Amino acid sequence: MSRNYTIAPGQVPAPRPLPEGRITVAVVLGHRGSVAADALAPFEVFARSAGFTVFTVAAHRTPVALSGGLTIVPDRTFDDAPPADVVVVPAVADPEESAARQYISNRSGQGALVLSVCAGAKLAAASGVLRDRTATSFWDSIDGLADAYPDTRWVAGKRYVEDANVISTAGVTSGVVGALKVVERLAGRPEAARIGAEVAFPGWTPEGTTDIPAHGRRLSDLPYVLGVAFPYFQPRIGVRLGDGVGELDLAAVLEVYAGSSFAAHLVPVGDTPHVTSRHGLTLLAHTAAQVDREIRPGADRRPGDFAFDPALRDLAAHTDRATARVAAKFTEYPDAHLQLDGAVWPWRPTVLAALTLVVSIAVGCTPAVLRAVTTRAKGDTPYP
Repeated sequence: MSRNYTIAPGQVPAPRPLPEGRITVAVVLGHRGSVAADALAPFEVFARSAGFTVFTVAAHRTPVALSGGLTIVPDRTFDDAPPADVVVVPAVADPEESAARQYISNRSGQGALVLSVCAGAKLAAASGVLRDRTATSFWDSIDGLADAYPDTRWVAGKRYVEDANVISTAGVTSGVVGALKVVERLAGRPEAARIGAEVAFPGWTPEGTTDIPAHGRRLSDLPYVLGVAFPYFQPRIGVRLGDGVGELDLAAVLEVYAGSSFAAHLVPVGDTPHVTSRHGLTLLAHTAAQVDREIRPGADRRPGDFAFDPALRDLAAHTDRATARVAAKFTEYPDAHLQLDGAVWPWRPTVLAALTLVVSIAVGCTPAVLRAVTTRAKGDTPYP
């Protein structure tokens, strides 16, 4: 949806300095937009380690959109970025992205490890780095990817797949686990275990299985369909940005409300137009916006929570539990541990769907009714 990728006004500050002498990680951003959680979640995982220098990179150093209405200023361009040892490939709004494809291909050819996240596998495949590899992606994208890129062996039911210098992950939240695997591979298992304990992805351990449910379309996905088809009269929610906001906390709110449920119209708001995230990203915020309520990313996080837990609880409480469960499924997040409170069903889009059906039937019947009335008025058919 076009509203999902919007640019907030704001000037571009000078680029932040990047520490040298570390493992470098480049998070690719599309010139027309990228999925926020695909980019921000792995970013925080790597940024939590002193052994990594992580930065965002794009074709130009101008503000670009992330899903959920967020605007980010890339740290570097493809031309002036330091050589990356790891390239993170999120899902992007534009399937072409010729400059990004060339950058990914070049870095991979020079030995960089590529981490594709969720539907970012499409951009990775288009860049040629998945040719003759085994890979995975978001469960609802795999069939289409298999048709478009038959030279890749696509598998479902895996949190991530590792094949030589390419690691591909399943949907959205799997990017965290994939990034932890990269940390383990390049910085050691103890460092991965430390960061994994900090972010608290449920059930994750370095020794854990990569197997996950192989999802498919189900009738229980109807709340998602209703949210997409009937976005009218949604609440307008301000996502409060402030210096030090956690990238994972922010990613969770943006993804749960705008990327996987379409339950609200999000507006990133702040006291200043420029906001610096916990690990140095430059974000742009609206300083004046009319919203129905605000969410502060990370404010309701409890001990032991993963960042998506408070976002899903909030979605259930203010929308409904069915939508929250579907959002978890579409992010491939294990939510069985969550106690959700709220309405049982998304009544707003359901009522809109029912009204649409009634109006459609009425409109369809109108010509027949008019013909009958006209015929009787002319006396062709006598009244009883």
